[in-house]
Amino acid sequence: MPTVSSEELAAAAGVNSAKLRKDFSYLGSYGTRGVGYDVEYLVYQISRELGLTQDWPVVIVGIGNLGAALANYGGFASRGFRVAALIDADPAMAGKPVAGIPVQHTDELEKIIDDNGVSIGVIATPAGAAQQVCERLVAAGVTSILNFAPTVLSVPDGVDVRKVDLSIELQILAFHEQRKAGEEAEAQADAALEAEAGAAAAAAGKSGKGPDGDVPAVMPA
Repeated sequence: MPTVSSEELAAAAGVNSAKLRKDFSYLGSYGTRGVGYDVEYLVYQISRELGLTQDWPVVIVGIGNLGAALANYGGFASRGFRVAALIDADPAMAGKPVAGIPVQHTDELEKIIDDNGVSIGVIATPAGAAQQVCERLVAAGVTSILNFAPTVLSVPDGVDVRKVDLSIELQILAFHEQRKAGEEAEAQADAALEAEAGAAAAAAGKSGKGPDGDVPAVMPA
């Protein structure tokens, strides 16, 4: 039966092994001293806590380039999420299969959510349509929304929204790049000063003069 030690998991996650063992204790999994954790059971425990041991039907609203890419993403099923429906406002899209699922018109949104017991909605519409779509999703019973539209959504209490903004993620990376460039420039400046000081000290040693050009005093023997 495959097992893994807390040290191996901690090294992979970049955390302290004692902290990892403490966190795992909250899952009811203490492992076995000298053996480690049963991998299959540990995965089950973590999945259970994350709510991934059940099937979560999801609707994606807005089947443009981004929505189609999300529909074709193969990672949903392996994590417990099932794309129950694809919805778009364009009548020309109705019935068109994307990732093997026929697109349905937004007129059917409420019925689709009710028929499939959907509680999670994904919004991939243009910014101008996102709030209206959000309100319809919430009114139909959706309580969790993943928002890819470049706008901030207003939702009532009890509804969770996670915003995915690729431009912000790029800005964060740009900040780190700028900081690294500044640190590199500072390191190069420090190295240049050290080299200059070293050269001055070496020159002073050859001439018998101090770094400021004065002849060092001769100490009596």
